[in-house]
Formats: sequence, structure tokens, C-alpha cells
Amino acid sequence: MSSPSIMKFFFLSSLILLLLLLQAFAEASLFDNGMDSNSITSMNEGDGEAALHKKYRPPKINCHYACSKRCRKASRKNVCTRACGTCCMRCHCVPPGTYGNKNACPCYARLKTHGHKPKCP
Repeated sequence: MSSPSIMKFFFLSSLILLLLLLQAFAEASLFDNGMDSNSITSMNEGDGEAALHKKYRPPKINCHYACSKRCRKASRKNVCTRACGTCCMRCHCVPPGTYGNKNACPCYARLKTHGHKPKCP
């Protein structure tokens, strides 16, 4: 083989190798971001561009209704409803029932006041 054909061969083989490495890095970064194979297939179907840029949004909850339901038996309803409303806006959930059940909403249970007491009723 002549020198120019050897140069073309090495150029093309290095270009193919570079493309394969780029594809491997792209797939590895998708894997690291927690995407599964279904999301990769949806990218190929056309709607993947929008799916990659969507942010997680928690389901909407009617905080006023949920907190009034939770605080209906409290001795200080206004204080309870106000604290519950703050917690609901931050956590987007309110535990069921009028007392306890905070394991159903861990964020709600973790919030504390400045005195390190539970914030949410």
C-alpha cells in the first residue's frame, strides 16, 4: 500500500474509533443520570427531547382542604391550620387522619421549628 492510502486508512479508523467512544460516553452519562432503556427508546420516537427537559413536579394538593381536615379536632384550629399549611406548601403532602401517621409523609415529619420541635401538627 502506498503512503496516502495508509494515511486515509488510519484517519478513517481513528474517526470511527472516536465516534464509538463518543457514543459510549453518551450512553454512560445517560446511565449515570438514572435514565432507563425505555427513556432512550422514547428519545428515538421523537418526544424524547421534551422528556429530557421536564422537571419533576409533585402532584398538586389542596393544602387548605387537607389541613382543615387534619386540624378539625385541634384545640387551637387556627394555629394548627397555619402550621399545617406551611408544611403542606413545602412538602406537597399532609398525613392522613387528625393526629400521627407522619410516616406517610417523611418531609412533613422532618420539618422542625427554631427550637428543634416538630413544626407540623
